Amino acid sequence: MRSQKGLIELLLNREKITHPREYPFNIPALKKFTALKFHPKVTYLTGENGMGKSTLIEAIAIACGFNPEGGSINFNFATRESHSVLHQYIRIAKGAIRPKDGFFLRSESFFNVATNLDQLGGPLINRYGGVSLHEQSHGEAFWSLFMHRFSGNGLYILDEPEAALSPTRQMAMLTRMHELIQQDSQFIIATHSPIVMAYPDAVIYELTENGIRKSDYTDTDNYKIFHQFLHNHTHMLKILLE
Repeated sequence: MRSQKGLIELLLNREKITHPREYPFNIPALKKFTALKFHPKVTYLTGENGMGKSTLIEAIAIACGFNPEGGSINFNFATRESHSVLHQYIRIAKGAIRPKDGFFLRSESFFNVATNLDQLGGPLINRYGGVSLHEQSHGEAFWSLFMHRFSGNGLYILDEPEAALSPTRQMAMLTRMHELIQQDSQFIIATHSPIVMAYPDAVIYELTENGIRKSDYTDTDNYKIFHQFLHNHTHMLKILLE
């Protein structure tokens, strides 16, 4: 029997929570949340704004030892401490075999990661394609990360990676993900994008006002909305603009 790898399950210790009506425990999706099982390849978190996707994925990353603003395990900087205390109340069950690589990408603070990388300088830049991330467009910098820094046998936690990627690059991202998954990598991704969310061998959790539910790809609200708009945009625009 093969040993399990990567993240297996997230458990919330509700008994430790002394102020359940305060942030982040008052976020709708987290009010009754107790546990979440990770897929060995890809786990998606999706849902409307304000449902707690970024808060939850941030807590997972911090609990795994990543810097709250992003980067690898070795990054240790703070521009502005704004992360929640959720990570203090969760426990991550991990497999016996640990990943050799890892990265936490959050779109809102990627600029800070790029700045810190420039400050560190030296041969470290070569792991990101050999060019300062600040000397590339936002999308190019994201893509350099996927192509050069992610090396396989890793845990990659991504918060809205589609923020800087065109639809074409989002499709290319699926190809790159597949390459890395075949090299024993695991992804945890918070996203609104039906393209990013389309990897077939995955589990999707939809965060809603009523909690967190497992969902099929075509049953997610984001898929339904995009599908309806693209297949009948004239009618949708008439409704939206009248």
